[in-house]
Amino acid sequence: MGRVAVVTGGTRGIGEAICLRLKDAGYTVAATYAGNDESANAFSEKSGIAVFKFDVSDFEACEAGIAKIEAELGPVDVLVNNAGITRDGTMHKMNFERWNEVIQTNLSSCFNMCRSVIDGMRERNFGRIVNIGSVNGRAGQYGQVNYAAAKSGIHGFTKALALEGASKNITVNAIAPGYVLTDMVRKVPQEILDKIVKTIPVGRLGDPDDIARSVMFLIE
Repeated sequence: MGRVAVVTGGTRGIGEAICLRLKDAGYTVAATYAGNDESANAFSEKSGIAVFKFDVSDFEACEAGIAKIEAELGPVDVLVNNAGITRDGTMHKMNFERWNEVIQTNLSSCFNMCRSVIDGMRERNFGRIVNIGSVNGRAGQYGQVNYAAAKSGIHGFTKALALEGASKNITVNAIAPGYVLTDMVRKVPQEILDKIVKTIPVGRLGDPDDIARSVMFLIE
């Protein structure tokens, strides 16, 4: 069996593409998901990749989830923090619940998952962590103060953890995708997507496998 890799939000979209790339490269892959059992089970049956259901915004759930994964598959050497949600709205219409849900799911999950695997990585003197940020964490986006703040936080989190892990052969990197054709982006009105595409030099939205190939470059 190859090294064990965990991908949060791994059963759809970018996460699914990353999982498939990892499996093809010989990794033993665990995909986590939050709630869509039908989609997760279909993904697992199609790909043969093990799925684990827990809430990455809950620290104790992450500890228990990683313990279960390691008991079934082995120690985790690769972690891809991909799970993310949107709860868009302008500041004057956003309540604390919508703010906090995005911060906890998109940003605090990175701490929860990294904290659950970092001791083992340090003991084995090896680890690969990739956090999925966003171009909107760098440039901002109208109606996304919660999402942009969370993704911007991921970038700072990544830089700091990379400094901590370097001496233990633990690399920590972030990828900041632009607009990628996933279920989340498909919810954006077509007229807005058309405007976005016009600003992209290659004239198209990203493909999930574009991000998956970048992840493979960073972990190998």
